[in-house]
Amino acid sequence: MIAALIAAAVALVVAIAVIAVVFVVRGRTKTPYAGQKKDVRSVGNVGVHSTLGAGSRAGGKSMAAPRVSSSQPSSRTPSEGLTSRFAAMGVLAAAIFGSLGVRLWSMQVMAGESYKSEAQKNKYTTMYTPAPRGYIYDADGVAIVKNRPSLTVVADASVADDRDVVQRLSAVLGVPYNVVRQRIQDATAGAQSQRVVASDVRLRDVAFISEHTEAFPHVYIQTRTVRSYPYGALAAHAVGYTGPVTDGQMKNVVDGRKIASGDDVGQGGIEKWYDDLLAGDHGLQTVVADTNGNVIEITSETQPTRGSDVYLTLKAPVQYVADKALAALIAPKDGTIGTGKGCAGAAVVMDVRDGGIVALSSYPTFSPETFIGGISQETWDLFGTDESYHPLLNRAISGTYPAASTYKAFTGLAALAYGFADTKKTWTCTGSWDGFGSGDWQDCWNHNGHGTIDFRSGIVQSCDTVFYDIGKAFFDAGKSQNGNLSDTAMQEEIEKYGFGKTCGIDLEAEEAGRVPTPAWRAEHFKDYPMEGAWKGGYMTNMVIGQGDVLVTPLQIAVSYGALATGDLMKPHLLKEVRNAEGDVAATFEPQVIGTPDVKPENLAIVRDALNGVATDNADTSATLIRFGLDPAKVACKTGTGEVANKEDYAFFACYAPIDDPKYVVACVVEQGGGGSAVGAPLGAEILAAALAADSGELVDVGAVAGSTGKSQELAGSGSSGRTD
Repeated sequence: MIAALIAAAVALVVAIAVIAVVFVVRGRTKTPYAGQKKDVRSVGNVGVHSTLGAGSRAGGKSMAAPRVSSSQPSSRTPSEGLTSRFAAMGVLAAAIFGSLGVRLWSMQVMAGESYKSEAQKNKYTTMYTPAPRGYIYDADGVAIVKNRPSLTVVADASVADDRDVVQRLSAVLGVPYNVVRQRIQDATAGAQSQRVVASDVRLRDVAFISEHTEAFPHVYIQTRTVRSYPYGALAAHAVGYTGPVTDGQMKNVVDGRKIASGDDVGQGGIEKWYDDLLAGDHGLQTVVADTNGNVIEITSETQPTRGSDVYLTLKAPVQYVADKALAALIAPKDGTIGTGKGCAGAAVVMDVRDGGIVALSSYPTFSPETFIGGISQETWDLFGTDESYHPLLNRAISGTYPAASTYKAFTGLAALAYGFADTKKTWTCTGSWDGFGSGDWQDCWNHNGHGTIDFRSGIVQSCDTVFYDIGKAFFDAGKSQNGNLSDTAMQEEIEKYGFGKTCGIDLEAEEAGRVPTPAWRAEHFKDYPMEGAWKGGYMTNMVIGQGDVLVTPLQIAVSYGALATGDLMKPHLLKEVRNAEGDVAATFEPQVIGTPDVKPENLAIVRDALNGVATDNADTSATLIRFGLDPAKVACKTGTGEVANKEDYAFFACYAPIDDPKYVVACVVEQGGGGSAVGAPLGAEILAAALAADSGELVDVGAVAGSTGKSQELAGSGSSGRTD
């Protein structure tokens, strides 16, 4: 405002001076008055009368007296002209001073409060200080994710204009010059806030900066908090990881969430899904800054508040067993994939009573610690290679696979519902089947055949011939074949158990899988109409969980949980939320997402058959006993999935106790081999751990290592032949 007043006053003085100069110059100029002639020759014309009388004569002649015309203007002196002009100048000056006075009055009186407020804003600035995130615990209070102090390099905003200092920081920290400068220029945390240049800095780098303060003016070392993982990569895909906020996240902040540049936010898993709960409230500093933007005084300060603690349904001891078992199976030698069975895998343990996820494991895995302070480009590139088998992929919810023979429990229920199977009907298995008479034979996994077999034995022995016949029965009864049933009657029964759609777990990137239908195939192959036609062979492939069928391990767990209890439970990882004072602020309420409309007698038939897999199948029974499980109390199903040009995929699903179900386990090993040989031992070990933890017998938890990213060529190059 003062600058505006000075400018107005200067303009006024200049204007008056200019006007005065103009008038003076004009006054000095010999300009004739209006009506006056420039060339005056007659004395009379200048108003001087002759002294001669009327009768005077000159030269014997008389002279007439001069006459003044009445039309000639009156004479004026130069001083009278200047006086009028100075009067005009005075009026003009009065007008200017009047306008200036009105403006001053308006600025000082009418708008005074507004300018005072603006001045206060310029004087005081609010700065944000980061808040520690809440902890992540398992169901019993074991801290899976904590915080630890981290040495952080911060700088004042003015450092961005000092090329030498930015270059020194770049060299010492190993961060590109442009990145350092961009971080210092970022003002989203407040114009006077100190900008984070690098976090979790090495002690030797901190020491160098501290010892050479004259070379790093306005650069400081602070101790802030970053994530800590007491058990390494334990439950990495479930808890996720944090990282610096991205530009995209800054532009899409949820209501009520405040994010400043330099904040660490959830980038995956629970860290991301419940980021708004785990994130605390920023601290606030009101500061006084000089004209260069440097803080010269802190007038008030509010300390940051740590975020809420999140308690999960995971049980750390069970999770530890699952993570260890997968790693030991797939990469037993120095963490190199291919030195064991398969190249990747996943396992899910769910409490069938409330949908709580007790363990969620995926291999290869990663260490969330890798992302603290920003992941290196080298590591990021490694995680994206086929040789590393993509450690960041959460195969438990995002991996999609052929369901293999685990599907037979549901296609079997469909057969019972429509009368294509019952407890009395039998089939004859010779090892191959050509029910359509097309000459395209489909093999049973047992090439020698199972002989005469009933429905229960068809599930226990996983006989493909029984189910080929069921698939054909559904196809022939469809309306497209002049039958009375819907062409998707079998698919509709399967979908009752949640296949073909997401389960709704509180994690991102869950896949829906696929239940093939004529409509899906027509759309999928719309550019190749011949391929898009629905044929009977697609039904006989789907009925055994092959063909275009895709499921996730989570879907298998949820669906087998529904076989156990009759209800589809929504899977979830959240148990409860506790605030900074330790009080319970929120608790997850179990949610039934569906109750399949299935006749109780049909469900009992399938349950009995699944129990028969545990008791009547010699290999499976021996495996369960080896891990301390009573086969009579377990319901399970093995499966061997076939994928073109790859080794077989091993599947296993089970739940127990059969008379009072508590836990369901679903697991898969990519290119691991047969379900009985590879899947069953993995699933049995994890189920035994869940039951042991439930009884208080399993309490040990240890650290899990992230994948090394190393792999070697797998032993086989294709299917070695299904075994179940």
